[in-house]
Amino acid sequence: MTQTDTSGDRTPVSGGSSAEPTGGARAWLVWGVAVGGYFLAMLHRNGLGVAALEAQSRFDVGPALLSLLPMLQLLVYVLLQVPAGLLADRLGPRYTLVMGMVAMAVGSCLFALAPGVEVAVAGRFLIGLGDALVFLNVIRLAALWFPRARYALVSGLTGVVGGTGQVASAAPLAWALGGVGWVAAFLATTGLTVLMALLVLLVVRDRPAGAAGRSTVADPISVWAALREALRADGPRIGMAHHAAVMAPFTMMMVLWGYPFLVGGLGLSEGTAALTLTGLAAGALWMAPVAGLLIGRRPGVRVYFALTLGGSLSLGWLLLVLWPDGAPVPLGIIVLAVSALGQTMAPTISFDFARDGIPASRTGVASGLVNMSGFTTAVVCTVAAGAVLQVLPDEPASYQWAFLPMALTTTLATCVLAVFIGRRTRN
Repeated sequence: MTQTDTSGDRTPVSGGSSAEPTGGARAWLVWGVAVGGYFLAMLHRNGLGVAALEAQSRFDVGPALLSLLPMLQLLVYVLLQVPAGLLADRLGPRYTLVMGMVAMAVGSCLFALAPGVEVAVAGRFLIGLGDALVFLNVIRLAALWFPRARYALVSGLTGVVGGTGQVASAAPLAWALGGVGWVAAFLATTGLTVLMALLVLLVVRDRPAGAAGRSTVADPISVWAALREALRADGPRIGMAHHAAVMAPFTMMMVLWGYPFLVGGLGLSEGTAALTLTGLAAGALWMAPVAGLLIGRRPGVRVYFALTLGGSLSLGWLLLVLWPDGAPVPLGIIVLAVSALGQTMAPTISFDFARDGIPASRTGVASGLVNMSGFTTAVVCTVAAGAVLQVLPDEPASYQWAFLPMALTTTLATCVLAVFIGRRTRN
């Protein structure tokens, strides 16, 4: 097996054909349908946010119990990343995507018709399970349908679609909840997901026609062998460290703490806070395809992007939590802006690193490990921030203590990233 050399140029690995897919219109169609499923997955993932108040009334639960629903869904997503990667390697992207769509459709239907919180929990569990199967397979289709030099661009565009879904999904669902009601709104998302599953089944294929010799189903190796293969390669380890460093901060803010921090920590009005958070998330999206194009042409720039983002975020979050008497508004906005940029560029860079040294037929496990590292960090730091805020008085400086775990994990992950990159360069 050969791996990426010190300059960042990629070389083929054993276990796959040296002939690369050529891409083309058919490849973009397959990816476009698959990434449409990812957009719907983001709609399902973030749908509870705009429905939180109605859910609290509908299920007669308090805020603490209600907050467990999105965290449970995210936790299921994290825990299933490696199993989802293994399933993708064994079954191929097409059928695994359909399974994910079906699981989300059933979960959404249960959530729409749930008579109580117990059934709602089961519905969100199934949505998290289906969500876990989608992104990895969209990324895997990019590896199987596009030439290696296009992989970073397609990964970046996948992140853009997901970010657009994250930003744009709230308004239609909020309108539907107000216009047609809870049951009809969530059954409508169920119907859309069923239609997307059928479209995936009809349009998506695991590999281009005539691609004999490029198997899309991995060789039958054991779970431990697949994990060892991914963890021994430099690329996946660098991708894991990078994803933990640059993807987790803004994910934590978008999932739960961004809006409260802007209002309670920086003193912005509620309307300004909502507009700021949405604007930061949307404003950073354009950088992912630009970075993807640059990486496709000059793979060595990945290292500079990775270390610059990791270093900037580490410095920014340390300043945010250590600033005397509470962080000023400009510093808080700048840190969130860089964090949004990091989250947007994470798929482009992290998953491109993850492919180094791994056959295309076994990218699922490596991608699953990379995704798991970022989301695990986000979940742990989100829970830790909530625990800190629970015991501290309600004042702006409390957020500095609450965000200390994120500052430390971002800095530690960046240090690990630098060590892995330096070790690969020396080798």
